[in-house]
Amino acid sequence: MRILRTIAEVRAAVQGAKREGQTVGLVPTMGAFHEGHLSLMREARASNDLVVVSLFVNPTQFAPNEDLSTYPRNEHEDARQAEAEGVDILFAPAPEEIYPDGFATNIHVAGLTDVLDGASRGAHHFDGVATVVTKLFGIVRPDVAYFGQKDAQQVLVVRRVVSDLDLDVRIVACPIVREPDGLAMSSRNVYLDPAARQQATALNRALDSAQALHDGGERDADSIRSAALEVLAEAGIRPEYLELRDAETLEPVADTTRATLIAVAAHVGAARLIDNHVLKASS
Repeated sequence: MRILRTIAEVRAAVQGAKREGQTVGLVPTMGAFHEGHLSLMREARASNDLVVVSLFVNPTQFAPNEDLSTYPRNEHEDARQAEAEGVDILFAPAPEEIYPDGFATNIHVAGLTDVLDGASRGAHHFDGVATVVTKLFGIVRPDVAYFGQKDAQQVLVVRRVVSDLDLDVRIVACPIVREPDGLAMSSRNVYLDPAARQQATALNRALDSAQALHDGGERDADSIRSAALEVLAEAGIRPEYLELRDAETLEPVADTTRATLIAVAAHVGAARLIDNHVLKASS
């Protein structure tokens, strides 16, 4: 595996592969790899000739009061894990390589970014995501890019960017990877002390309760949401949001007859965690 630092190096490597007719898969990450990241790499490895993993803690998607300075970083360990998964290129640029002096472009996706994490974290968050992902697509020119379904809103935003800007890349969303007790894997889980780690399991249990109601025939969104909120309350968690939204448009829903995203964000101990389930459409 090669660790590359510059745009020119990555472009040269990818162009060489494409001249030979090879397909290119990209896994964009911010590092601190866990099994969720590794599952994306495996999916990319199984379907592409050349696998590129980007490792870049993107400063533009963090607000001043968020955890940019303390976000988990361990490039040596990340590189070891990526190599073990058969990754060909780890692209680990410095911030100034991605955002040189004079950088003045910002990509904003209206509508999808106004709710859920966009409402909680601010418009800058998804602007930062959309801009850096578009830049990575321009650098790597992948055939396929892989994202985790845990960041469901991010996946929708990226899909919209690709559609609206006619970018020639296929987006694959891979299932959430969970710990044995149901907690969604996240780089921020390292912030959890033992008590908070146990408390955090209530997020998925709340979503499971909503899923069970839906699977049992309940379709009223308010009733499903109330059941999930009750589980969180029992665990002493007050969510930033727990909402049911159309799984494609993120419009509010009154019932779950269409595919519905139930998404939650909450501060548990020192960590801000997100999770979601998709309730399948019903006739």
